[in-house]
Amino acid sequence: MTNQQTVEKHTLVQSILLHWFPGILIGIFYFLIREPLQNNGYPSAFGLILAIVFVLVPVELGYLLLKGKQTTGRYTFDGLISYRKPLPWWQYIVWVLIVLALMGAIFTVMKPLDNFLLEKLFFWMPTLDSGLDGSYSKTALIVTYSIFIVFGVVVGPAVEELYFRGYLLPRIPLKNSELFHSILFAAYHLWTPWMFFTRIVGMIPLIIAVKKKNIYIGIIAHILLNTLDVVVGFVFIFSLA
Repeated sequence: MTNQQTVEKHTLVQSILLHWFPGILIGIFYFLIREPLQNNGYPSAFGLILAIVFVLVPVELGYLLLKGKQTTGRYTFDGLISYRKPLPWWQYIVWVLIVLALMGAIFTVMKPLDNFLLEKLFFWMPTLDSGLDGSYSKTALIVTYSIFIVFGVVVGPAVEELYFRGYLLPRIPLKNSELFHSILFAAYHLWTPWMFFTRIVGMIPLIIAVKKKNIYIGIIAHILLNTLDVVVGFVFIFSLA
């Protein structure tokens, strides 16, 4: 277990680059692959899922494992990931529900701002198409959401929480590191810039995991939040003739 008070801090430039670099690679991959996928009958969301598979996981998880190798001589998270203090089982339920409720309320309330920014500032950017508009085949949607279950719901969120909240956040060399981290994490999502302000505010509840010194609260909440997208997707798929 890493004590977040004793970890070696990054420089400010290192913090910014380590937050943004994976997002830049994910964005490049997504924007290159989205049109070919749509031409072959798949929604652009499938491109983002593939970006998780081929960019997010290898880059973020790979970086952590390489740092573990440098530190201990083994591919491990030992000495890297902060906030792993055990909690009673009932606290996981309570805090995860609180985080989900707060994030759900924030994302819902700020949805009009997202739509406004998309219409007025980012109208020139391609939107992220979930495929739930009747324009795609049932087979394409089943493939998309089946892979989403594994990488968009479980693997991707878990890796992001380990990398961003467990590794990068405690190494930010600023007093108000949580707010700065939320800003950087929002900017990391280059493929949906119209949600920048919503993500800054919406991701702050995940800091509860930091305050409770237990990153697993954030991992579980992040997974459950993304599960909602899959549930909506499969409800739509099963409604198709």
